[in-house]
Amino acid sequence: MRLLYIFRKLIPLLLFFAVAVVVWKFFLAPFRDFFRGDKEPSVEVMHNTILTKVEDMGKLELVRFNFKDVVEYKKEVSTFLPDSKIALIVGGEAVGCIDLRKLEASDLQFIGDSVLHVSLPAPEICYYRIDHTQSKVFGKENTYFQDADLVDEGYKYAEANVKKAAISSGILKQTSINAEKILKPMLENMTGRKVYLMPRETMAAPPVPKKR
Repeated sequence: MRLLYIFRKLIPLLLFFAVAVVVWKFFLAPFRDFFRGDKEPSVEVMHNTILTKVEDMGKLELVRFNFKDVVEYKKEVSTFLPDSKIALIVGGEAVGCIDLRKLEASDLQFIGDSVLHVSLPAPEICYYRIDHTQSKVFGKENTYFQDADLVDEGYKYAEANVKKAAISSGILKQTSINAEKILKPMLENMTGRKVYLMPRETMAAPPVPKKR
């Protein structure tokens, strides 16, 4: 009888706790989450943090093309004199990169809790140059005491050819391929998400109608 008496005394207390749990779970907790906004700010903070870290990488160099070529530079001097010629053995290099400073917040799309889509800026040639330690003059004709000027002009001509050769050899395409190999694992390690890289879509200017 005493046990039954104690149980009857405890029933109101148990009912009170049960009602309190139900009220907290179904009524108060959603309002707490609404006012505190726990979920969205954490995603926003992560978004801004990742964007800052990626932008800090700056121009990410992804491929280097080396060139070795023989360049003949010819310059017309006068109608009455033979052209000046200079022959160079030229070593040069071009580096392809993606400038991550051009990333915008809209280029990062967080999908659920496990996926990140990144729209990358177009690949570009960071720089191209002549390696003078790998270059030399091996022939001159009709320089008319202008050797230094001709050599300088010849190297400038050769340097412009390095850029053209790099583009025609597919340096921009290789830069995109290497971004998949190098940048993707870096971002996955940084975010803990599966990362998909894609080129940023650019809207082409509408064609100008022809005048009738």
